[in-house]
Amino acid sequence: MSFSASGHLKKMLVTQGQPVNYSLRIADEEIELNNYIGKRLKIESKNEIRCLHCQRKTKTSFNQGYCFPCFKALAQCDRCIMSPELCHFAQGTCREPTWGEQNCFQEHIVYLANSSGVKVGITRHNQVPVRWMDQGAISALPIFSVKSRYLSGLIEVILKEWVADKTNWRKMLKHDVIDIDLCAERDRILELAKEPLQKIEHEYADQISYLDEDIWHFDYPNMAWPAKIKTHNLDKEPVVEGILQAIKGQYLILDTGCINIRKYSSYNVSISAE
Repeated sequence: MSFSASGHLKKMLVTQGQPVNYSLRIADEEIELNNYIGKRLKIESKNEIRCLHCQRKTKTSFNQGYCFPCFKALAQCDRCIMSPELCHFAQGTCREPTWGEQNCFQEHIVYLANSSGVKVGITRHNQVPVRWMDQGAISALPIFSVKSRYLSGLIEVILKEWVADKTNWRKMLKHDVIDIDLCAERDRILELAKEPLQKIEHEYADQISYLDEDIWHFDYPNMAWPAKIKTHNLDKEPVVEGILQAIKGQYLILDTGCINIRKYSSYNVSISAE
């Protein structure tokens, strides 16, 4: 079994399965990568980047695929996307109010996930469970449903006083993660955060729902996990080659090192496997 494809990379498509199913998206093709675990993979950069939004050529990719003008202009590249508690829509200073209404004023989920240990995070309801698989989580638990991205950010800020909000990506890639009872962690954290949560629940009573759901569990395609982490950088080494040993998050894990496919969204590359 082999394949060869060329064009501009996109974030890998993930769908739930045992293990998680990955499809490499390049130009208009989708290649089911799980079939190539154990095969030799070669990625070669063509030294061309085109903005995800406007398709303009750019020497440098900003925010995983945008040219600098779009990075500066688009609401989806604003600081509040990473820190939603900083939303400034109400002040009338959103870069794209229509985009903000469509994307930020919809149901969001506040969750706990275990990718390198317990962390709190947020995602749009329609990104469940994709968000967790993109992070390489082995388990996840929704705990709140809220009516806006801003409100999910306020709750996340409260909870991260007692739990991390970042993933240790090296531990995640090594699969150096122990199983944790996320329901017990949820109960522990909610008790610690009881007072500040009560204040925000009082203010936004009709916009917050507590969730009592089952834990989601995820396995990832692999034949081996790396003992040490080395990363490939297409900007410094235009040709990356090795045996595909595992896929996790948005990373291809080769015997020669790991590469974050999402980081190189919009790069023009050729990819082959044999």
